[in-house]
Amino acid sequence: MKTGVLIVFYSMYGHIHAMAEAVAEGVRAVEGVEVTLLQVPELVPPAVLEKSGAAEKRKAFAHIPVAKPEQLTEPDAIIFGTPTRYGNMCGQMRNFVDQLGPFWAKGAFENKVGSVFSSSNTQHGGQETTITSFHTTLFHLGMIVVGVPYSETRQMTMDEITGGSPYGASTIAGAEGRPSENELAIARFQGRHVAAVAAAFKRGRNA
Repeated sequence: MKTGVLIVFYSMYGHIHAMAEAVAEGVRAVEGVEVTLLQVPELVPPAVLEKSGAAEKRKAFAHIPVAKPEQLTEPDAIIFGTPTRYGNMCGQMRNFVDQLGPFWAKGAFENKVGSVFSSSNTQHGGQETTITSFHTTLFHLGMIVVGVPYSETRQMTMDEITGGSPYGASTIAGAEGRPSENELAIARFQGRHVAAVAAAFKRGRNA
């Protein structure tokens, strides 16, 4: 039986979507693992999205299905992607995660592997606090939290300003409009690492 990994993300301008696709690439590199991408529902009114320029950018990932809370009970691992809002997950993600309560009450997320990646618009915009505060939610759900170990040496680069930390992959959403190759590589590593951990844990439980 294959190990299932679910990537659940919210993206307004496409940065987190690009990271989610890179994470998915990493997951697919692990044999015996399958990955699904879902996005959480939008809460911002269409007129506001249009005025901000987000509506046009969101067309690039409009084909990705919108997640339903019950779908998160199915996979062996869930990797969440969220932009930073004042050092925390965005409201769209918080609203969605808060709907997991009925399943949490039944222990539906215990022993699933959980991981998080993020983005911010500035170098010190709260990427790490967003991920670590999200970890608190994962602990409450009973999940096994996995980050990015230092064997992924790209997070230690001093050659450029870049996202990525032991807590999870991240990107600085600057004028370029997309994550850097270094940030995408860390995201791929995170996907591979989470998938490998989830697969090994599943094998151990079924042994």
